[in-house]
Amino acid sequence: MQRADAFPSTGTVAERITQDVRAWICSTPLRGLVRHFGGDWPAGDLDAVLRFLDDFSADHWDFRGGRERPDAREPDLDPATAALVLDTAAALGLIHPAPPVRPAYAHLVVLGGLAHACVRRVGYAAHLLRAGLAVSGEVAVLGSFRPLSDWERRTLADAGLPADDTEVDVLDTAVRRMFGVSTPAEQAGVDAGHPHHSWSSRTYRPAGLPPVRVLAAPSSEPDRRRAHTADTQRFWAGHVRLAPGDEVLTVTAPIYVPFQHCDALRTLALPYGCDIDTIGVDPAVADLAVLPEQTLTPGRYLQEIRSAIRSMRALHAGLRPG
Repeated sequence: MQRADAFPSTGTVAERITQDVRAWICSTPLRGLVRHFGGDWPAGDLDAVLRFLDDFSADHWDFRGGRERPDAREPDLDPATAALVLDTAAALGLIHPAPPVRPAYAHLVVLGGLAHACVRRVGYAAHLLRAGLAVSGEVAVLGSFRPLSDWERRTLADAGLPADDTEVDVLDTAVRRMFGVSTPAEQAGVDAGHPHHSWSSRTYRPAGLPPVRVLAAPSSEPDRRRAHTADTQRFWAGHVRLAPGDEVLTVTAPIYVPFQHCDALRTLALPYGCDIDTIGVDPAVADLAVLPEQTLTPGRYLQEIRSAIRSMRALHAGLRPG
């Protein structure tokens, strides 16, 4: 479930997405993983399978319990199980990065995350552009006002980078550093007195490159939670005025490609008619050595397989009329 352009070429958009979701969800590797954890594959249609996998993964692969990703517990897995999890994650597209399939896009979207990931993703976007990737619109760097943890601040300090306060601060600092800019050409926003209600937008204009917008969105459920990935994507789409047929490249980490690709399909491709390609940062790029990728454990991969399942279930539900 890595690329929108990998969908079969026949049928309607909804039919193509459904075929691709089914291929990922009902794949032999995922079936084997469920069986290893004691599950019996259900009878029924795709809705039934997605419902089962959502419930099953909540019982067996949810180590966050509503907490942020850094606060998730690590399960105690035997070596054979750990090896199976890594093999399955690789087969499902959560480990190995792939380059962009197109030489040009309307927009390049960089998704925020933990502090080190913010720096790496912005750096990779700058690398792609300087390596010749053409972007006719803008580079959108999307984050939130999530406060950084002490661990994230230490990680930044250890790399000699500023210990910023929030996710969007890290993204903004990374844009200034990686794109060689200092002052935004345009900025706007609303300070509503609470980060769940506030938003900010800063647009930089690096020489010889497309404009770079750093955007923090408000939450669509401010009384319950902070803004998440889908909130930031919708908010950006309204600002940039996405058009049908726009080709959008989304950059994240390989481990998040399946779930964030499905989120982008649901929040951008379906309502706006644009095309989505989602890729993960390539760890071999030398420019990113200032902050190497953190070690990803089998437990992390199980958690993100669950995230992909939940995102595919929401995407499939969104295909229904009305």
